[in-house]
Amino acid sequence: MHEPDVKVRLPRGRPVSPLRAIALRLGIALALVVLAWGMVVLESGDYTDNADGEVSVLDALYYTTVTLTTTGYGDIVPVSERARLLNTLVVTPMRVLFVIVLVGTTIQALTERSRTEIRLARWRARMHEHVVVLGYGTKGRSAVRQLRLHGHEAAHLVIVDSDPRATADAAQDGYLSVTGDATRSATFRAAMVERAARVVVALDRDDTAILATLAVRRMNPAVTVVAAAREAEHAELLRQSGASSVVVSSETAGRLLGMATDSPAAVDVVEDLVSFGTGLDLAERPVAGAEVGRSPESFDVPVLAVVRAGRPHRYNDPEVATLREGDLLLYVVTGAPPL
Repeated sequence: MHEPDVKVRLPRGRPVSPLRAIALRLGIALALVVLAWGMVVLESGDYTDNADGEVSVLDALYYTTVTLTTTGYGDIVPVSERARLLNTLVVTPMRVLFVIVLVGTTIQALTERSRTEIRLARWRARMHEHVVVLGYGTKGRSAVRQLRLHGHEAAHLVIVDSDPRATADAAQDGYLSVTGDATRSATFRAAMVERAARVVVALDRDDTAILATLAVRRMNPAVTVVAAAREAEHAELLRQSGASSVVVSSETAGRLLGMATDSPAAVDVVEDLVSFGTGLDLAERPVAGAEVGRSPESFDVPVLAVVRAGRPHRYNDPEVATLREGDLLLYVVTGAPPL
């Protein structure tokens, strides 16, 4: 059970309007009434009314409504064999269909709820090592897009946002989403952060991002947390809160603007590098056994950095002049990197 202010949305297609569904059922019910009414009017001579013996048009409508709704007062009855046969073979199935149409909305709601609970139970059972994205604004959507391009399946991405419109958009885009406060443990339990492999903090406020990072780290000390900060002075606070990596959006945008003033082409190259799947791409892979002892400059592709013991070093750093087993290479390739 989730707290009342936390709502889980399953991935879904375009929803059917409830008003449209109700209007459709009402239309079917009215069509059944009109059809049965017409049949009784045409065969009115085969019916008798205990009040005056004759069945008028209004009497036929009255008989139709009480019959289809299974009320049946017994004041108007079919007297001929043809009318009774018609009631048995035609009106009775129409009566059953009419009742089904009337309770169809309730049945559908119960069925949908059961189906949703089953899907949620299956999701909870298989979800582990997934990626949780906090915030589905511009930054969050861009992060999700890059994750998908890098091969992360939609079924292993969970979106968290406090805005129901954002989580509705995420569900519409095919992701499981959680509506709730990104600083509360109840929200993270719903997103199963304790089983997640990575958490992307893409919130609009730095103070909220810091609190969210602390809450995530408390629930899952081993998870990798990547966070975005609007201001550089908050980046260190995010790292102290447990973020493994911090991207400062304002400074990054400012540097690119300054670079574009004198060298627009350089900005194009940088944007090409950070846009996965086309043109130039950054790739990462471990050093192979036969490559141990080589230098980063000896490779056919441009090696930009070497990650050793979790710490990145520039390619010309003397500390990584000789590659070791366990090192990771960050290099440039054309198009998507090989798997």
